[in-house]
Amino acid sequence: MKETIEKVSIIISKGSLEGIYPGLIMANGARAEGIEVNLFFTFFGLDAIYAKRHEHIKLATVGNPGLHFATWAGGLPGVSSLMTHYMERKMGTLDIPSIPDFMEMIYETGAGIYACKASVDLFGLEKNDLIPEVQDIITVGEFYEKAAGGEIIFT
Repeated sequence: MKETIEKVSIIISKGSLEGIYPGLIMANGARAEGIEVNLFFTFFGLDAIYAKRHEHIKLATVGNPGLHFATWAGGLPGVSSLMTHYMERKMGTLDIPSIPDFMEMIYETGAGIYACKASVDLFGLEKNDLIPEVQDIITVGEFYEKAAGGEIIFT
């Protein structure tokens, strides 16, 4: 008999387009399949749910092997903005929503969206600094309780 995944908890720890989108795409796909989903944003992944930053996420261009150009070229002024604009335009043609729109969509499907307490404390944030879709700020132990009995994916 074929086993099915019933619950997945996804940890998003990076604050760049290529660090955030994989987790959101996986969460959205899981919800579409009826799988219970919890998203846990930690460290720089908090940028995806930080109200002042979630609309301004950039593509990491320095040392990104997927871009196939020299590391030094990624550090030139304007390269990150240019590549971010290019990727956003390309994703738009494929109907991939922006991070804020994706977060709202995923929340509306019933997924749990949580911020890591240690990271929130580290960066001096509070719940009112986060987007409204964030249900709670939880500890790692509380995250493991929510993840119990399911799969954990770290992006």
